[in-house]
Amino acid sequence: MPLPPVTRSLSAKLLVLTVLFVMLAEVLIYTPSIARFRQTFLEERLAAAHLAALSVEASPSMMVAMGLQNRLLAYVGAHAVELAQPDSRVYMLSRSMPPRVDAVFDLRDATPWSLIADAFAALAQRRDRVIRVIGLSPKDPAFRVEMVMDERPMVVAMIDFSGRILALSVVISLITAGLVFLALNGMLVRPMRRLTASMVAFRRAPDGTPPIEPSARTDEIGVAERELADMQQTVRTALRQRERLAALGTAVTKINHDLRGILSTAALLSERLSESADPEVRRVTPRLMGAIDRAVELCGQTLAYSRDGVLPLHAADVNLAALVDEAAAEVRAAQRGAEVLWENAVPEGLTARVDAVQFARALVNLGRNAVQAGADRVTVAAERRDGTLVLLVADNGPGLPPRARENLFQPFAGSARAGGIGLGLAIAREVLRAHGGELRLVESTAAGTTFALELPTATAVENSAARHAIPH
Repeated sequence: MPLPPVTRSLSAKLLVLTVLFVMLAEVLIYTPSIARFRQTFLEERLAAAHLAALSVEASPSMMVAMGLQNRLLAYVGAHAVELAQPDSRVYMLSRSMPPRVDAVFDLRDATPWSLIADAFAALAQRRDRVIRVIGLSPKDPAFRVEMVMDERPMVVAMIDFSGRILALSVVISLITAGLVFLALNGMLVRPMRRLTASMVAFRRAPDGTPPIEPSARTDEIGVAERELADMQQTVRTALRQRERLAALGTAVTKINHDLRGILSTAALLSERLSESADPEVRRVTPRLMGAIDRAVELCGQTLAYSRDGVLPLHAADVNLAALVDEAAAEVRAAQRGAEVLWENAVPEGLTARVDAVQFARALVNLGRNAVQAGADRVTVAAERRDGTLVLLVADNGPGLPPRARENLFQPFAGSARAGGIGLGLAIAREVLRAHGGELRLVESTAAGTTFALELPTATAVENSAARHAIPH
């Protein structure tokens, strides 16, 4: 799979997200800023109105000519001004016919939220409103100032301020995004692309691609590089081992026919030897037959393991107690008359949806391993644990040696007896996993060994009698 193009790469996404987040931050900053701008604009007008109204006090007759009033109001940008002094005197400036007021805003009772709401309401207006503004004079809070003014000049100033904020936000976002992009591209994106390229190349040619060279970084990227290098080496080793096992399976398959013919001939001759009059020949014949049987079993297990691959399942509702009895009969037959006590403690009414042939194969492998290890009694019971149906296969053998426990389910490495190849448990575990379950070692002591065959609850079907017979 090729690496994505630049427009869909992690770098492009990082750049876009950085710009969007910076713009979002600017929007959050803009909201109180535009409210503060409107408040400052009105306070400046109130301060100018205060100074204009004081001209009345400077007039000897406490009256200002209409022409001067109009010039003062034009300077303030208002239609009318009223200044209330602490001694209750009121100075007024007004045009001859002031317009009708559309809205009143009292800055004395304003809160941050009301200022924000009023600012956005002003920006959303589609008509020119005349507003009355009331507030304490910025020049002297003891004076109260009221003025009637057009809202449009303030809205125009707010729009101009918003444009400057927008332009500044775009510049800041691009600069920030560029710096963040360069920093994260060097620290994260480029190393991630290097990791991705190594994974893609390794998937295409595991043997022909050298492992990634980890850097000296000690952060998560460095850990990922070292873990990837170790994983590539482990996978390469496993692939080589599988190739050797595949070659071994192919070779064994090719010689299987001839080997079975040779063993069959040896078995026939051994049976003739058992009829010999020589007591010494009759004494060694069973040992010879046992050796031939082990050779046939070795060949069959190796062939089955190398040929099966993913187990095909033909699941059906199977009586587990009957299946355990069939496995017991097969184990006894393989022992050529040896006494093997097989206790079947599985309730008669317990059924499970499994592949009867494959599941019996797993039970037979466990039973045969137990008998070959020295056990003369095998017990199979059933119980329910945390929504899982568990079959317990216990024997009274001498227990597993340490070497077998270390490589318990490893093929060709986990044999518990001399001359074994360790495929019985590996095949049994594959059967359980193919059913969605698991094979686990419960315990192994000098008093015996117990394995648990776990099946999902969905595979188990119980009648009322079996339900009461299975312990929880």
